[in-house]
Amino acid sequence: MKWLLAILTIILLTTQYRLWVGGGSLAEVTRLKRQLDQQQEKNAALARENRQLLREVRSLKVGTDGVEAKARYDLGLIKEGETLFIFLDSEEGKK
Repeated sequence: MKWLLAILTIILLTTQYRLWVGGGSLAEVTRLKRQLDQQQEKNAALARENRQLLREVRSLKVGTDGVEAKARYDLGLIKEGETLFIFLDSEEGKK
């Protein structure tokens, strides 16, 4: 009878160890769920960025307005006859 009790105790301890500490434990499942949530947030952010880039590509392919706006913003280009004004912050205003 003692050996049966010993075997049952060992089985109980083994299953409890696996539940709390071993592979597939509650702590590991919680950690994996947290990682999954973080990855899903990253994926959503990248999907938004991809949609924005696709809109920009379509705009650049359709007409010259997109190309002109990009050249003005990124390269600081101006049309003939236009005057470019650049306003700088004074160092005194920052102190």
